[in-house]
Amino acid sequence: MKSLQPDLFLSIVIPLYNEEESLRELLGEIKEHTATFVQQKNACEVLFVDDGSTDTSWSVVESLIESESTEYFKVRGISFQRNYGKSAALQIGFEHTSAKVVITMDADLQDDPAEIPALISMILDEGYDMVSGWKKIRHDPMSKTLPSRFFNSVTRMMTRIPLHDFNCGLKAYKGVVTKSIHVYGEMHRYVPLLAKNAGFKKIGEKVVRHRARQYGKTKFGASRFLNGFLDLLTLLYIHTYTQRPMHFFGAVGVFLIFSGTVVNLYLAFEKIVLGGSLQDRPLLFLGILLMIVG
Repeated sequence: MKSLQPDLFLSIVIPLYNEEESLRELLGEIKEHTATFVQQKNACEVLFVDDGSTDTSWSVVESLIESESTEYFKVRGISFQRNYGKSAALQIGFEHTSAKVVITMDADLQDDPAEIPALISMILDEGYDMVSGWKKIRHDPMSKTLPSRFFNSVTRMMTRIPLHDFNCGLKAYKGVVTKSIHVYGEMHRYVPLLAKNAGFKKIGEKVVRHRARQYGKTKFGASRFLNGFLDLLTLLYIHTYTQRPMHFFGAVGVFLIFSGTVVNLYLAFEKIVLGGSLQDRPLLFLGILLMIVG
């Protein structure tokens, strides 16, 4: 007779790229802070998603799968042939888990696994659909923290979601949330907005401990900041106007036509009433152009 597998209670999805030095230590901490759930026979898994690492990260993951998996604590891995980005890694992780609670965290040891029990409690006991970590005290260089603060302020204002740290990798979800969203591009920064757009309203945050990077190099860069901001504009447009595009394009068109009309009426008044000349008047061409484009 085929034995029944225990229902999956918790899945910890960890995207990684060139983090060979931190993986064993990270898994050890995760096992320590999920031991209570395992002892209660709640099946847990750690799902590493290797985003095309060029070091020995995948070999380390394979070793951990072989040596650390037990009946109620599974270690699994998915490997990409090349680097697709964090969003793709998260999405494939979400697709390959069916846990009741899903937690995401970075592989660089800057997220503290000690936060896991409290995050689970907020999902199960307090009824949150999603909880985002808030690295209130950060141990990153100023070149990273200042753009992040600006980015979070703009995102909070534009999305009207009262979170302080949208980009924190440490998040907890009800399993149904991860099955209801699609993460792509740089959208991993906007998972709270994706969840809100999917109809999940109870989104909270928790102050979490942020640790200084011990190994490897940061993957943050100016281009990722710019791409993330452009993706935010795209996401806001899709959410607001995808079912009524004329509310956007029509408003822009009306504004341009109105502006062109005002310009041309002014020129007509100047010509008829004041007896002015319209020859060599760039303003005339501007008014006509505005009306045509509108």
